[in-house]
Amino acid sequence: MTHSRHEPKHIPGWVGVDEAGRGPLAGPVVAAAVLIPDGVRLLGIDDSKRLDPEAREHAAEHIRETCFFGIGFADHREIDSTDILRATYSAMSRAVESLGARYHGLLIDGNLIPPQLTGPIGAIVRGDGHISCIAAASILAKTCRDAWMRDAAKRYPEYGFDAHFGYATPQHLQALREHGPCEIHRKTFRPIRDGIVQRCLALAD
Repeated sequence: MTHSRHEPKHIPGWVGVDEAGRGPLAGPVVAAAVLIPDGVRLLGIDDSKRLDPEAREHAAEHIRETCFFGIGFADHREIDSTDILRATYSAMSRAVESLGARYHGLLIDGNLIPPQLTGPIGAIVRGDGHISCIAAASILAKTCRDAWMRDAAKRYPEYGFDAHFGYATPQHLQALREHGPCEIHRKTFRPIRDGIVQRCLALAD
């Protein structure tokens, strides 16, 4: 099991916000907002990309049990009708709105701040590796999206979503060549948008 190489800094009263799924060719972008209550110490958390799946799932369970959190989604339709950046902003805003807890301010992973969010707010590049509430949000966003994609794999088994989670792996691209995109694919994303995939859409039931 991979554990954190350091302990991210805890900033009391601040909410960490992060997302998962901006780059894949299919599925939603998912955001999480996490407030770590006073007295709660989260051990073994880090940027979700540094944790192996077992450690990530264990950390997510501990976060859900001990912290205030909210989850926000923007699905493939919203991504296609706007763009991935605006859809990501919307998912982050929904995550904060569903938090259900009072907080001092918001800390967003990255260098951009969603225009829908107001009040004390800051953007921290690579914050998911340095600030505990952002690291916790990255873990919840990633595990929540992975669970969504595993469920999608049951509905669309020919694409192997439970293996690549919608990213443009060779396996996924080969499935697209063989079957064409399905309902949850992002039709405005390459290679789908550029016509590399020629088959007709497989519509949702």
